[in-house]
Amino acid sequence: MLVAGIDEAGYGPLLGPLVASGVVFEVPDTLVGADLWEALTGSICRAPKKSDSRLAIADSKKLYQRAAGLTALERAALVMLQTAQRKPRTLGGLLKVVAPECVSAMLEYPWYVGHDPALPRTTTAADIATRANAVRRDARACGVRLVGVHSEVLCEGHFNRHLKLTRNKASVAMGLVLRLVQRILKSHPGGLHLFIDRQGGREYYVEKLMTFFEGATLRVLEETNLRSAYELTIGRRTLTMEFLVGGEDHHLPIALASVYSKYLRELLMEGLNQYFKERVEDLLPTAGYHTDAQRFLADIESAVASERLDRGLLVRAR
Repeated sequence: MLVAGIDEAGYGPLLGPLVASGVVFEVPDTLVGADLWEALTGSICRAPKKSDSRLAIADSKKLYQRAAGLTALERAALVMLQTAQRKPRTLGGLLKVVAPECVSAMLEYPWYVGHDPALPRTTTAADIATRANAVRRDARACGVRLVGVHSEVLCEGHFNRHLKLTRNKASVAMGLVLRLVQRILKSHPGGLHLFIDRQGGREYYVEKLMTFFEGATLRVLEETNLRSAYELTIGRRTLTMEFLVGGEDHHLPIALASVYSKYLRELLMEGLNQYFKERVEDLLPTAGYHTDAQRFLADIESAVASERLDRGLLVRAR
């Protein structure tokens, strides 16, 4: 049975991309909906601790704080990819693995063109390999295997174009999620159970799902303030989807999806910050959130003008 998790990063900022990711595990039927942290407890834990050599996988907000750096986030992302025999050595290589469709779109953005840092950024290839071997052994023992990582990267200008069409930021994010579901269905045949972090407080998804999966048969399993669950029959395939409040704390696939979304966003924000740092003396970097983004935009105003940059490619409308 296939179990997948989906989560996003960058919903709120004015600067930088919105990224959504989906991870797919093959698990025994007995582990569908089970606590994969418990199943993989020999090699994976919920929080990074100096005294614990296991790999920490958790919601990206718990793994990454700007002052602490990228290490815990990067380690989780690259170790799990290596268990699936994927070893990207640069950001460009990572994007080709998880988000190949975004590579050409990013050529519109001067701050992303040519930004291809070596990976890993903050740990070592030996550290990644050692931890990947431990996770692989543990996973093999309980019949769990990571079989896919898929990301959708919506850069600033593309975000604005989608927003103009939908006039609703939540609809833009939901569109990314549904495109990920479509990619997962196309890439991974078989029964699928999807756990998705709830989108913008929405409780009811029937209309969106029936519009996107035209011709599918849908059965509502539950719609409450904490969980919205549906069973879709698409041809001969059955797809179960659960939209959950706080799902990243209860389902490892959602937590890992949040890791990939945040890791990609942070690597791309490095490109944006570096581009303008080369053009503005003593410029402080930004994470892209509203208040500091306004400071950053004021600081780079002269560079934006001199480079004749399109603000519609730089600043998100909402």
